[in-house]
Amino acid sequence: MKIGALRGTAGALTLTALLTTLLTTLLTTACTTDRNVDPGTASPASAVPASGTITSGLSAGTAAASRVAGLPASAVRVVKVVKVAARARPVDCRRAKCVALTFDDGPGAYTDALLRHLAAYRAKATFFVVGQNVAANPGIVRRTYAAGHEIGSHTWSHPDLTKLPAAGVRAQLARTDRVVKAAIGVVPRLVRPPYGAVNAAVSRLTGRPMVLWSVDTLDWRHRDSAKVARKAVRSVRPGSVILFHDIHPSTVRAMPRILKALSKRGYRFVTVTRLFNGHPPRTVYSAGLT
Repeated sequence: MKIGALRGTAGALTLTALLTTLLTTLLTTACTTDRNVDPGTASPASAVPASGTITSGLSAGTAAASRVAGLPASAVRVVKVVKVAARARPVDCRRAKCVALTFDDGPGAYTDALLRHLAAYRAKATFFVVGQNVAANPGIVRRTYAAGHEIGSHTWSHPDLTKLPAAGVRAQLARTDRVVKAAIGVVPRLVRPPYGAVNAAVSRLTGRPMVLWSVDTLDWRHRDSAKVARKAVRSVRPGSVILFHDIHPSTVRAMPRILKALSKRGYRFVTVTRLFNGHPPRTVYSAGLT
């Protein structure tokens, strides 16, 4: 259609119709391309991109369309805001095919590489961090949280909590809470007990959801990326909570294969909290078994 014809036919193509067409196209694109975004657990800075990012991402589409249609700049800004809102819509795991990838014992030397793999697939995950490792590597925890991942507690020094007195359990959690809050400004809302060892006393002292798992990749034992990938891909079900350890390079090397395979099967990678639509139960194994 020629520019002159478009501008000269006000009755045939109104401003409202043009905006409707543009918004429909952008919303469809956003929902399709951003299917693994999980801003429900992201920090505010990561959930909504900076305005410069929005403008550059839309300039080739909405700006060009507005020039052709003769739309005012304010109309283009409306379209931009609507697209950001579409990107920020949390995944509803009651309807979507979700899986929670969880990583224990970090942060460590391989966590940054893992973050890059996750970003390539727009995947969100939950990291259960060891307090003394956070104290040694606060910058990695900040980057993890800023990327929209969830931070949980894995205690200060990884003891079996069921073998500690009440004061020892409290100290393990409190020290970890302090260093995590110093790094990212918030206290972990979830706890994963080392070795999966939990009893009624530990659960009561923790006072937060205790997150276990439904799929154990045994990556700590095998240290073989091919075996880790096969175990994860073959064992996963909708609602699974998969256990990994980001301190092992073999695990990090396995992640692109896992992410690619599960993406092809329609899985969406979300945090533990998002897996339960913001309300995890007191004890978690998977979204299908609590």
